[in-house]
Amino acid sequence: MELQGRLEELSRSGIGVAAISYDSQEILANFAEERGITFPLLSDADSAVIKAYGILNTVAVEAAGPRKDDPGLLADVQKFVAVSGMFPEVVGTPFPGTFMLDTDGRVESRFFEEFYRERNTTANVMLKLGIDLSPVAAIEGSSDQLDFTAYPSNDTVTAGSRFSIVVKVEPKPGMHVYAPGAEKMRYRVIGLNLDPNPSVRYKPVAYPESEIYYFEPLDEHVPVYQHPFTLLQEVVVKASNEAQAELAELDALTLTGTFNYQACDDEICYNPESVPLSFTLDLTEED
Repeated sequence: MELQGRLEELSRSGIGVAAISYDSQEILANFAEERGITFPLLSDADSAVIKAYGILNTVAVEAAGPRKDDPGLLADVQKFVAVSGMFPEVVGTPFPGTFMLDTDGRVESRFFEEFYRERNTTANVMLKLGIDLSPVAAIEGSSDQLDFTAYPSNDTVTAGSRFSIVVKVEPKPGMHVYAPGAEKMRYRVIGLNLDPNPSVRYKPVAYPESEIYYFEPLDEHVPVYQHPFTLLQEVVVKASNEAQAELAELDALTLTGTFNYQACDDEICYNPESVPLSFTLDLTEED
């Protein structure tokens, strides 16, 4: 499990790990022994904690009741019920996700999915929390205007993995690139453009907060980046039955695209650049 393999990195960042489920202590102990898990697995046999956190999955029970033919409920069954027709066995299960708690037990952030088969990778959660990763399969580039490093958060994924393509950018002294909002003034916004791939879907690129640059000759105030920053492009490996069958025929997942930017200094805007990128990730079956 990736989470087990990231324990040391998480610990260095001051993060402790525990997993909770409605399974019995005996089942969890056997599971931990089989998988070599060393972090705590907590048994919530009556789902009291699951209910307290408001994540009890009641969809299966509702689907066995008088609303069983409701179109909206049927759609939820497809999203949130792993085993249709076995409703007694899924009573008490939670919606899968991750909570981040502070030292006083207060929830600081949470990560939940749109489909029960999808899971944020541990590395993806770390990136969202602002924790740097040791790059895998990194692509590095340098010009007179900026340096960049691009890499996937994970080198191995499976159906339902939610991971990120990371682009770390460092403008050279005196240089800036344009942030979202600058397009309204007809400037080129820096961006990562990944080509369509039938095995995945893309989330919008996550941009950090920008700063305002005053361009005196035109009396313009423009959002830019002048200091090191990171772009995150979330990628979700599709996990429908059809997608899983197609992925089973592949040994690897290859994503291609371009990193696009136009850098400027106080006097000159340099030619736009479009750097080709390609990442090949190993594919594994679900645990």
